[in-house]
Amino acid sequence: MNDLSGKRILLGVSGGIAAYKLPHLVRLFKKSGAEVQVVMTKSAAMFVSPLALATLSGRAVLSEIFPNSASDQESWTNHIRLGEWADGFVLAPATANVVAKLANGFADDMLSVCFLTLRPNKPKLIFPSMDGEMFDAPAVQRNLNVLREQGCLVIEPEVGELASGLVGKGRLPEPEKIFALVCDALSPKEKTLAGKQVVVTAGATREKIDGVRFISNYSSGKMGFALAEAAAELGAETILITGKTSLPTPPNVKRIDVESAEEMFREATRYFETLDVFVAAAAVADYRPAETHQGKLKKSADALELRLVKNPDILLEFGKRKKSHQLSVGFALEIENALENARAKLAAKNCDIVALNRANEEGAGFESETNRLTLLFKDGSCEQLPLQTKREIAKEILKKASFFFRKTSLTSPER
Repeated sequence: MNDLSGKRILLGVSGGIAAYKLPHLVRLFKKSGAEVQVVMTKSAAMFVSPLALATLSGRAVLSEIFPNSASDQESWTNHIRLGEWADGFVLAPATANVVAKLANGFADDMLSVCFLTLRPNKPKLIFPSMDGEMFDAPAVQRNLNVLREQGCLVIEPEVGELASGLVGKGRLPEPEKIFALVCDALSPKEKTLAGKQVVVTAGATREKIDGVRFISNYSSGKMGFALAEAAAELGAETILITGKTSLPTPPNVKRIDVESAEEMFREATRYFETLDVFVAAAAVADYRPAETHQGKLKKSADALELRLVKNPDILLEFGKRKKSHQLSVGFALEIENALENARAKLAAKNCDIVALNRANEEGAGFESETNRLTLLFKDGSCEQLPLQTKREIAKEILKKASFFFRKTSLTSPER
């Protein structure tokens, strides 16, 4: 969707160098049919002209809560009226200072007050932009997590050349990308999984060696969390069973934290009878130490031998119990003979979809923000997805899940 006809957008602008991109964004909004009200901080005016934004939006730019004149009665309630008026709030760029204010409920200018008065269930999109070291600072990450927990969509800044002359994370996305994300957020969402229960496993499991060491892998959990978020957006009752991760819980998702593969297996089996869609996105350890040592193993020999035993296979067990109305989605991380191995997994574990992930491809695999998957279907067909964000891929996979419930058998959408 790129038509915003009739939509009303509150565009917050804070004082970062990336604010110079905002006039072009306002033009994109206006050309698509949206009404735009710009609210900006005082420091934002150091980086972009309020007159330019007012001219392009067709509305006076607002900064102060209080009117210029006591006789201007209508503007006394602008901060309330705009919260009722808007269909969504976009903050770009979001500086560390403004992020801190919004996360902690401050209301000392028009931007912060409009953020608070925006009506419930209206989307709030936050685009942080700052130096990479500042973005990674614990205080900034804590405040961004607070905003996520409040239901805001926080878009990670891009990597590139920064105003400081350094190269790293911190760049505001180009206006075209911001526009596309806003269009997506404001488009009507089909609740195609309403009434369905979706269970997603995510992240890496940890298998204890002793009190301070464990066996694990590099999974960040980002793909599984994106899948849980997408399922909730489509109206599903969503349960996320996750290994250790610092990722924030997606809105409207029930989260269950586990550590080992056995714990994840135990929690997942509780839902085998009731779930409609099982998405096994976790990187579950295949083996665990046969014995866990108490305390800390001391370094006393040149070599240490560990005897490993097999962990329960959660996806295989669900495949054995799966009923005809239930859908099973698995992931296959492969390097060699990728398609053959993924097809074997599809059959052996009675999956309806297997998402093949090639670990040796650039921009894919563990810890990355993007992925490139091949979806293999039970009917023998497959579909190659382009390199895109994990959030976008999650939506594609959940669309296929929705399709399953509209057909007697699952096939690739092209067939």
